[in-house]
Amino acid sequence: MTLSTIWSHISVVSIIDILLVAFLIYQFLMLVRGTRAAPMLIGVATMGLVFYFAHVEGLRALNWLLSTMLPYVVFVLIVVFQTEIRRALANLGSRISMMRSSSSAADVYDDIVLAANLFSQNGTGALIVIEREIGLRTYIESGVALDARLSYDLLATVFRPSAPLHDGAVIVQRDRIAAAACFLPLSMNPVLSTQLGTRHRAGIGITEETDAVAVIVSEETGAISLAVAGSIERDLTVERLRERLSHLLRRYAPAPILRSAIEDSFVEEETPGTQVSRRQDGGRDDR
Repeated sequence: MTLSTIWSHISVVSIIDILLVAFLIYQFLMLVRGTRAAPMLIGVATMGLVFYFAHVEGLRALNWLLSTMLPYVVFVLIVVFQTEIRRALANLGSRISMMRSSSSAADVYDDIVLAANLFSQNGTGALIVIEREIGLRTYIESGVALDARLSYDLLATVFRPSAPLHDGAVIVQRDRIAAAACFLPLSMNPVLSTQLGTRHRAGIGITEETDAVAVIVSEETGAISLAVAGSIERDLTVERLRERLSHLLRRYAPAPILRSAIEDSFVEEETPGTQVSRRQDGGRDDR
């Protein structure tokens, strides 16, 4: 092997090494951007510069102090950035799982889109959490276990304002509703708007802790929001919600036939001797 060949090989390895380091740094910065960890990262960088300055200028006392504290800095960073580290590992595991898994899964969450449309029209508050790769067993156990097949009618019944399970979140596992009235962790991100209430902060909080997706409907405005990876997309249309869920769940979801609140209301009419309650979708019940 000639000298030029060896040098060429070393150059290629060095370039790959630099690119990998740059990629890791970029991914880390993208991970902490817009989160509460960003100001902390600036503080850590400042301490690093102070340590370098003390070492170069020969400031013995400051250099001794920082050298003594250095072994504990690693543990401090783990505690401070535990949420970001957990999210990064979860994303890595999720990508590996998606590479191994088959693309034949065809679970479609049209019922969630239809229910969100109904809640938006009626001004009914709702919080629906969809589990992905990271399990939500801890949060499922905090609510009322249902283990029922996911359906539009069941969601409409659970979130009916007079229903006992109206408050709290519904957690969906694949094509089943695992539990209702679940308690979720509230996001403490100071960047969030002060206009966001408890329901929205709970939806964002669960996506900070896990890779779940949360669909939120505001009780005050009827606006539909989608929380994922600690961020929130507000004022979504029903069509946009369907597209985002299809993308996030990596499944193709055909456009659902939307049902309005009027179609779900009962129109009562009096007939001679019989009171009939007729649904405008064609069904009727005599009573």
